[in-house]
Parts: sequence; structure tokens; C-alpha cells
Amino acid sequence: MPPVRRVPLLVATVLGAALTAYVWAVHGAKPGILLLLGVGLGVGLFHSRFGFTSAWRQLAAVGNGTGLRAHALLLGTTATLFALVIGTGTGLFGTAPAPSTGPLGVGLLAGAFLFAVGMQIGGACASGTLFAVGSGQSTIVLTLGGFIAGSTLAAWQYGLWRDLPAFEPVLFSDGLGWPGSLALTLALLALVVLVSRKIQARRNPPPLGAPPSARGALARTVRGSWPLAAGAVVLAVLGAGVLLVSGGAWGVTSAFALWGSKLAAALGASPETWAYWQEPKNAVQLSGPVLADKTSLTDFGIMIGAALAAAAGGVWTLHRGIALRRGVGAVLGGVLMGIGARIAGGCNIGAYLAGIASGSLHGWIWAAAAIAGTYAGLKLRPLFKLGNPAPRDGVC
Repeated sequence: MPPVRRVPLLVATVLGAALTAYVWAVHGAKPGILLLLGVGLGVGLFHSRFGFTSAWRQLAAVGNGTGLRAHALLLGTTATLFALVIGTGTGLFGTAPAPSTGPLGVGLLAGAFLFAVGMQIGGACASGTLFAVGSGQSTIVLTLGGFIAGSTLAAWQYGLWRDLPAFEPVLFSDGLGWPGSLALTLALLALVVLVSRKIQARRNPPPLGAPPSARGALARTVRGSWPLAAGAVVLAVLGAGVLLVSGGAWGVTSAFALWGSKLAAALGASPETWAYWQEPKNAVQLSGPVLADKTSLTDFGIMIGAALAAAAGGVWTLHRGIALRRGVGAVLGGVLMGIGARIAGGCNIGAYLAGIASGSLHGWIWAAAAIAGTYAGLKLRPLFKLGNPAPRDGVC
């Protein structure tokens, strides 16, 4: 392992401590705990290099389902914890935990497809964008900028997609109860694991590359890479913590629309007049401070946590040179993800992870549309000088 990056580690530590102290003092314990949960999510995401974009790319390009099986573990563990929390009505700070669901329609299909195309040419998904930015990857900063711009554009033009044809949400628990919903979700995830193994056995793809890691359990925990399974369990526990504290599932992208709209207001626009921000729930989000917004707090925490983990591991790096076509792809991918997430009602976290874990049919439909979008995104990646895994590679 390379030596600890002391300056980035110090900056991330001071920033994290100062922000936590401020949020806790001004807005209370609940927002402060959400920020700390975000820091934990950032540490877990970085140490395990837990990828959604790469997992779908590896499966689509060469048939390696290792990442998808890690998704199944994350989804199954989260679904179990969600069933316990929501099924028993257990919540902290007076919250009533609720499942994450959404309508089934054109917006869901189109949005998830656009999001998947965007994440393949932008280089990261929603959670991946945050932890990559925290670890100093400057190309992904462009993706984040595009993400914010696309989310804000979608909020501004809410009227264009608000009334797309859709059916009412479907929750498995409505007909099966929470035990039945969990059983059906776990059975479907087991089927995903079985199919991915069959595909991998038939195509015999190259294995995943192993990131650098320290030796010894303690050193590996603090400085090295974690197995994907360990990352999945840690993320599931922390995601359930967000549900317990806030009453809602972990999400990422609604904050991007908020940040962009706040910036637009500072530049003289009037986002409060946009139809999107006149929806009751959204209006509350826009009128409040950013540092009291649940999703913004966990997003900031993820970036800080990833910076801490990358600096401690000695791999925090600020990449200064960005090739033009890769830069264009990063921005364009971010814009597509921002628009897609808003149209679909969520991203790989808010719709895919939270939806499936809540026993909502829309999470499964989001996943199917995203896999189709992944195939389209693979076709576009070479235009931006981005490679795809190939059977002749030594590693994926």
C-alpha cells in the first residue's frame, strides 16, 4: 500500500468534524446523525469499490455476474432489514418508517433507460459519482456538475413529463404482508443469482481485478479494500440506519435538483414558481436549508467518508488532466442521469435499491430498463474513448 495521504486526510477530517458540529448544533441530532451515516456510507462504498455501473457493464459486456451477485446480497440484506423496520413500525425521532415506491409507467421506463446510458458514458452511477468525487477523481467532478444541471433542467421542465401515462404503485406487502413480501423478494433475488451464474459459466469471462490492499485484518479494514460481500452488508446496515432515523429510504439524486435550483435562485431565477417545486413535499425541501435536507446530508457525508477512506489508503489522487472527449462524455452522462433520475422517480439507490428492498414492483422494472440502457451505453462508450471489458482481457 502507498503511504497515507496526510494532507487530504487532515482536510477531510477537519471538514467532516466541523460540518458535523455545525449541523448538530444548528439543526439538531437527527440531521447530525444522518450526516454521520453518510460518512459511513462513503467509507463503505470506497473500501469495497462497490459499483453499480461497473457491475452492469461487466455482465452485459462479458457475462461476469460477480458484481450483480453483490447487488443481490445488498438488496436481500436491505430488504430483510427494511421488512423488520417497516413491518414493526420502528422509527427514531418520532418518525414512521415508510417503504419506497413509485408509479409504473412511461416515465419509469424512459428515465431508467436514460439513467443507465448516462452512467455508462459518465463513468459512474449516483452513489459512485459521490464517492469518486470524494476520492479526488476530477473527471467525475464533471459528471457531478452534469448531474446537477440535468436534475435542475428536469425540475424546471416538470410539466413536460409530469403527466406521462402510468399505473398506480404496486407493493408486494399490500397483498402478501411483510413476511410474504420479503419471501418473494428473496426468491426473485435467488433467481437473479442463479441466472447470473449460468451466464458466467457459459461465457467464461475474465475475473474482476483486485484493488490494492493492506495485509492483516485491522490494516485492511482501515486502509485496504474490502470484499464486495462485506461492502454489501455494511451498506445495507447503514441504509437501514437512514430509514430508522429519517423514516425514508436512502436516496441521492433529489439533492442535486435542490442544489441546482438553489444556485439558480442565487443567480436571479425563481425556482419556487416551477411546478416541480410547488408539489407539497418538494416545496418543503426547497424552502428549507440545504444542511437540514436529509438527502443532501447523506450526499455530503458520502463524499467526506470517501475522502477519508481514500486518503487513509494512500490512494487519494487529484487527476489534473482530462481528455476532451472523456470530459464531454462525463458532462453528457451526468446530464442524462440527472434527467433520467427525475423522470423515473429515482436512481440506482432511490429507485433500484430502495424500491426492491421495499418490495415495490417499480424497483424491478427500473432494473430491467437500466439493463437495456446499459447495452445502449456500451455502444456509445467508444465515442468518448472509454473501453469496454472484452473476453481476451486479463481482468474485468
